[in-house]
This record gives sequence, structure tokens and C-alpha cells, in this order.
Amino acid sequence: MLHRFKDYLTILLILLPGSISAQELNCNIQISAQRIQGSNRQVFESMQRDLFEFMNNKVWTNHVFSYAERIDCNILINLTDQLSADEFKGTIQIQLSRPVFNTTYNSTMLNFIDNSFQFRYVEFQPLEFDPSTYKSSLVSVLAYYTYMILGFDYDSFALLGGTEFFQMAEKIVTSAQNAPEPGWKPYDGSRNRNRYWLVKNALDKEYEGVRQFLYDYNINGLDKMESKIAEARTSMVESLKLIQDVYRKKPDPFMYLVQIVMDSKSDELINIFSEAFPEEKSRVIQILIEIDPANKAKYEKINSANVP
Repeated sequence: MLHRFKDYLTILLILLPGSISAQELNCNIQISAQRIQGSNRQVFESMQRDLFEFMNNKVWTNHVFSYAERIDCNILINLTDQLSADEFKGTIQIQLSRPVFNTTYNSTMLNFIDNSFQFRYVEFQPLEFDPSTYKSSLVSVLAYYTYMILGFDYDSFALLGGTEFFQMAEKIVTSAQNAPEPGWKPYDGSRNRNRYWLVKNALDKEYEGVRQFLYDYNINGLDKMESKIAEARTSMVESLKLIQDVYRKKPDPFMYLVQIVMDSKSDELINIFSEAFPEEKSRVIQILIEIDPANKAKYEKINSANVP
């Protein structure tokens, strides 16, 4: 099993031998249906309960997790339209956080919105998942993002450690290619921002530097911030060069994976390097503006912070 960095884990396992759990996720589910008028509101309560149980009670891997090791994530579903008695349309937001070693701080790993969420939900009908068969959009989307969450989380603790989970997500995408709902095919959406391209990028050798960044940034950067702050910041700058190298090679014009990662890390990077020395600030700002030009104004704020 991949050992996650919880400083109290060993004590927990010794004192609570019965605390081993098969479930991997501690997933909070929220459903907003305020824009849907005149429908049975009870169905949304049932939907939220069913989705919570599906995500948190299902065993997704053959790895063993203790209760303390479960991965913290949030899924926020905003329903905008009811297309029929049992068909809904809206967005799904995925949020993943990772504990930083020897601190109480949780670092954001993912925070993005999928705008192509359309599905059927029948109250009291079991949610059943088969990775090789497309049974429903709802189940497949939830399973897909479960494996993407696992992939990103594992990548942050072991170099390319999430590959097996990204491969499972890819399998779900493949089985959904004939699905009538959007988000699964290469041409769905705009600027390659869909489930197909996200997992394709994650498994593409040309994007491997982004996944190496996830490991180096967390293990050699964030996890050392509490004890070796200067060394940790230097490692973070070096890890950003891995994304810079991918960006310069431009595997495709849109680089969805790069944008997903940078969107999740931009605020954290600003906070961390606002406390750096001027030379280090200058180096990191230059890299950040190059690889994430949309947030240029945000990154320039690093220079306005006080010099340590």
C-alpha cells in the first residue's frame, strides 16, 4: 500500500487495530437545485444521500486505508435544468485536498468545474458501477472523478503513483464513447476541456512533467515547509520548471492538465512566495507568468509583499 503522510498514523494503528477500513474517500456531496422550480424537492435529498453513499461506501481499489488516511474531497453539483421527470442538467465541481506533513494545513490539489454534466436519476434505483460497461452517465461521471481524485492524490505521494487510477478513468471514458450525454468524446465542449482530454493528458508521456511536478512540489516542497522553509521554496521553484518544460514543448494547443493544476495552485504559490527573498520572487514570477499567463496580474502581486 502507498503510505500517506499522517504523523499520527502509526499510533492510531497500534491503539485502534480495528480502525482499518477499505473505503478510500471522505467525500462531501452537495447538491443545489435552486434553479429548478416546481419539482418534487424530496428527490434532491434522496439524490444527495444516494450519491454520498455511493462515493463513500464503495471500495474503489484493492489498497487498505485506515480511517485517518481517507482522501478528503468535495463534489458540488449545481442543477440548472430538469429535462424530463428523471433527467437533469448542470455542473459538477471537483475539489481535492492533501494534508501537508507535520502540519494542520491542507493543500488544494484540484478545484475545477465540469460544465457538461447531464444524467438520469431515478429515486430508489440502486447506483451500480461496472468499469467496462456504460450503464448511466451519473454513475460513470462519479466513478471517473473518483479515479481522477485517486490518481492525483497518489501522484503527490509517489512518483507517477496514480497511473493505475488514471488508467481506470480512461477505461470509463472508452466505455462511454457511444453515450448520448456530453463530456466523453474528444470534440465535446470547447478548447479540449472535457473528461476525455483530462485523462488523456494525464496518461500522455509528453505531460509526464506535470505529474512529476505534483510529486516534487509536495514531497520536496510543501512537506518540508514546516522544518526547512528556504530549502522547500527552492525545491518548489525547481518543480515548477517541470511544468515550464511541458509548456514550452506544447503537446497540444490547450494543455488542459496544465491549466487544471495551475488553477489549483496559483493562490497557494502566491502566498508561499510572497515571503521569499527578492531574487527568488523574480525567478518564480517569471516562470509562473510564462506557464499561466491568464493569471499574470495575480502573480505580479508577489512582488508587492514585504521582503523577509
